[in-house]
Amino acid sequence: MTAAFLVRPTRQFERTFDKLVRQHRELAAHYQRVIGILQTDPYNSSRSHQIKKLVDVPTGNGQYRIRAGRFRFRFDIEGQTVYLKACSLRREDTYR
Repeated sequence: MTAAFLVRPTRQFERTFDKLVRQHRELAAHYQRVIGILQTDPYNSSRSHQIKKLVDVPTGNGQYRIRAGRFRFRFDIEGQTVYLKACSLRREDTYR
């Protein structure tokens, strides 16, 4: 498929991503896969990705979330542009 959407990281996303990637080398591979998904299907029309629209989150604060392994990427969609807002790590003991 061709890239129909432009994916742009915010400065806040870049700072957080840089800190996390130093500690977790596997994040770079997850990030590349997420970029490919967001370029082609950020609304998850195919229902084949771990994308969820978050409830009660206003535009500009990362209305959507995509899961990639232990990592979570929050993003907004404006027209044909996807803005990456946040990157976080879900700890192993989160649900224990």
